[in-house]
Amino acid sequence: MMVPFALMGLGALAAAMAPRLLSRSDWIDREPVLALWVWQCVVVGVLLCCALTMALTAAAAWDAVRGNVFAPAPKGVVEAYALSGYGPLAAPIALALAFGAVWSAVMLTREIGRARAWRKQHRAELLVRSPVLPGEEPSGERLVVLESEKPDAWWLPDTTPQLVITTAALRRLKGRRLDAVIAHEQGHARARHHWLLHCSGALATGFPQVTMFAAFRDEVYRLVELAADDSASRRFGRTTTALALVELNEDRGVFGPCPSALAQVPQRVDRLLAPASRLPVARRWRLTATAALVPVVPLLVTLVPALRVLG
Repeated sequence: MMVPFALMGLGALAAAMAPRLLSRSDWIDREPVLALWVWQCVVVGVLLCCALTMALTAAAAWDAVRGNVFAPAPKGVVEAYALSGYGPLAAPIALALAFGAVWSAVMLTREIGRARAWRKQHRAELLVRSPVLPGEEPSGERLVVLESEKPDAWWLPDTTPQLVITTAALRRLKGRRLDAVIAHEQGHARARHHWLLHCSGALATGFPQVTMFAAFRDEVYRLVELAADDSASRRFGRTTTALALVELNEDRGVFGPCPSALAQVPQRVDRLLAPASRLPVARRWRLTATAALVPVVPLLVTLVPALRVLG
């Protein structure tokens, strides 16, 4: 039973160490897209450890599962895993991990359902606040302008995504600053950030005792905003994007002594106005390749007995 224990230990080590190592890294805010990639690779690696452990322990506990898992493998490969030596722990471990997998799927489904309900509610509110006039057909435009005294702009992801912007924002933001806000929201849409938010939220809600999943959710919420800021600043400049953020949020109390839930905005503005240099291209490629190897390690650990036999 060495392979399942090795996989569980590897997954626990990654879940415990990754948030600490990433929180101490000095490049996270400089490369938010790369940081999102690293986080995703680590989470996939941990989930892969759980899935492979479940497959091996289930194969040891039940002959029917063993026949499916090792169907194309030679007899010597099955013997190399010594499945008969896993003992009575195999079935409980497999059932616990299977329950975790089902629970993850339930949480993700619930998260997507909540998001759809939220979008449906907001689209209904948009229809009330911006009604279709008699004789007018619903146009499904990608841009919706709302009458409001509150400057705001947001993206509604869906099969027909829409950018919603208020008249107060249009009055306050002029020229390139308005373009920067629109580019920020378009950056979210192009990168499909809502899917990352759904997945991270589902894991954190479903497994609140796993600190890595909570850290993953918090970092995703923060990093997607930094990535969208960078997307806008590359087109319209950092100063323009920072001023647009200030003008859009200055009435919400985020710059006062008692900041609201939007307390990230001052840090985002400071980051835009005093940018740190990006990592060298070679280091970015090294970090990308290293992160991509994280999900490969559980596969290699799992295949070690088979490779010994075949080699």
